[in-house]
Amino acid sequence: MERRSLLRAAVLGGTSAALGGTLWRGAAYAAPAQPGTGPYGPLGSPDANGIRLPSGFTSRVIARSGQRVGSTSYTWHNAPDGGACYADGTGWIYVSNSEINPSGGASAVKFSSTGAITGAYRILSNTRQNCAGGKTPWNTWLSCEEVSLGYVYETDPWGTNAAVQRAAMGRFKHEAAAADPVRKVIYLTEDETNGRFYRFVPTTWGNLSSGKLQVMVAGSATSGSFTWTDVPDPDGSPTATRSQVSGSKSFNGGEGCHYANDTVWFTTKGDNRVWQLNLLTNTYELAYDDSLVNGTAPLTGVDNITGASSGDLFVAEDGGNMEICVITPDDVVASFLRVDGQSGSEITGPAFSPDGTRLYFSSQRGTTGSSSGGITYEVTGPFRS
Repeated sequence: MERRSLLRAAVLGGTSAALGGTLWRGAAYAAPAQPGTGPYGPLGSPDANGIRLPSGFTSRVIARSGQRVGSTSYTWHNAPDGGACYADGTGWIYVSNSEINPSGGASAVKFSSTGAITGAYRILSNTRQNCAGGKTPWNTWLSCEEVSLGYVYETDPWGTNAAVQRAAMGRFKHEAAAADPVRKVIYLTEDETNGRFYRFVPTTWGNLSSGKLQVMVAGSATSGSFTWTDVPDPDGSPTATRSQVSGSKSFNGGEGCHYANDTVWFTTKGDNRVWQLNLLTNTYELAYDDSLVNGTAPLTGVDNITGASSGDLFVAEDGGNMEICVITPDDVVASFLRVDGQSGSEITGPAFSPDGTRLYFSSQRGTTGSSSGGITYEVTGPFRS
């Protein structure tokens, strides 16, 4: 689905408004939607889990750090972060990273066709500060270390095969990954104030043991054309990967990354932006920038990002007021949910079940503000298809 630039969108006094024409700076604009609305309507009062949801949606707690998951014997990890869902027969699996250092890693929860929890287990151990990652078309989970000279680990959501370190994908402060099956590459973000945006081109698609790490080369503007250039030394030592290619474009704190329909979106937390790359034309632009909507947008502290079959983007907040916000193909930015009473935390790991009816996410530090207080949730309801 084609998505227009959100430089034409604004949020005025908490009310979503899609503008026709240029960016609002006192110019005429279309009549806004009702206060607090978006495609799902206004948020209701906090439910029993402290989550404000639109009408028709419900939440439940899936797991808590340091406690057993459902009726299983498995203890959920601390600081749950990036995640993804995988079809498993008539059921599915949700995987989740653990952003602690040392002993980060990742875990998984299995669900039956009815959504009942049927198992939980570890899929990656003895790694460092596993933040975000990404799902591959061959149904593995790429778990990324958010540390200097960090690695990407390819893991098995079923826990059958041992995790494998993928050194060819570069050593840097990894954040997220997104697979592009058309161009047969993996896009990668870097969580540095002067980080870069990369892609990994495997020698053989489906095998990440070897290939070329490339970096995006573009000007300093917020839109334009771009190219890719090989990173000479992907191991990042003695020269950091972000410093090896002249003209590579700097991004302020790369975070989440999502691919769909010849487009890749990624977030940068340092300037609260969502970037959009059109892979057919090799051009880039801002998809969202709250400074250009006078700082009144509901979305602040952009972090993990995922997409729905409707073309909607769901962006989790690190900070702000603990919301997941939706950005629609019609340029509406609105709150989808809010977690109350957890201001010392952040929202992580949004991912949809294979049928698109359930959204999983975590509050990384929960009500305690500590990594041992993480809570993983499920939201069920009439998501747009």
